[in-house]
Amino acid sequence: MENLRAIYTIWLRDVKRFWRDKPRMVGTVAQAALFLFVLGTGLGRGLAGTFAGGRDLSLAPRIDYVVFIYPGIIGMTILFTSLFSALSIIWDREFGFLKEVLVAPISRSAVAIGKALGGATVALFQGTIMLAFAPFVGVALTPGMVVKLWLFMFLVAFSFTSMGIVIAARMRTMEGFHMIMNFVALPMFFLSGAMFPLEGLPGWMEYLVNMDPLTYGVDMLRYTVIGLNQYPLSHDLLVIIGFGLLMIVLAVFEFNRAD
Repeated sequence: MENLRAIYTIWLRDVKRFWRDKPRMVGTVAQAALFLFVLGTGLGRGLAGTFAGGRDLSLAPRIDYVVFIYPGIIGMTILFTSLFSALSIIWDREFGFLKEVLVAPISRSAVAIGKALGGATVALFQGTIMLAFAPFVGVALTPGMVVKLWLFMFLVAFSFTSMGIVIAARMRTMEGFHMIMNFVALPMFFLSGAMFPLEGLPGWMEYLVNMDPLTYGVDMLRYTVIGLNQYPLSHDLLVIIGFGLLMIVLAVFEFNRAD
């Protein structure tokens, strides 16, 4: 029970911290809207306003490019929010709060799990805000689709928040954390298929795409929103769940060995 209370307390602290940080909330949504409407519209115009998606480009339905990248932008929002939520670990270390938590009579595993759930909840909230853009890009979401998206978004958010915790647990400065996160997050986003279809890629790039866990998160979001997918949904879920379990185990291990 003490560990459950610890998980809840750490989760609640991260959620409250985010809720009080309105510039962070607005900035994340504004960045996503910039990619979606400005970059998406510009590239869409360059592609004559239409875009082909699906397994076979010659037989696939032609859809608007902004509609195609919309699930990818949701994935981008979740990715960056999840990874950078782990920044609070370094902040807490610098101000001594983390040390107080680690010496408390609770399991360090509870600390890692609480941080992962807190970051995942924050990312889920940001992703839900992005769902509000659906009518503006011509996507009709049903209640059933929203429920599925919440489930998938939470799985993706939990996985990448755990990954962020693994990295943050080894970092000592916020500057170093930002550098590593940008080095990790940007390639993962650009290789995920968020901005382009995954057919006909060069062999080396196809290998990197398949190694990118975000690829499978974006794929199941795109399938839920517009019905296009590169892999079976069961395969996407298996990869994301497996990746999430691996990352949370590593996060727990890092917290158990932390000084």
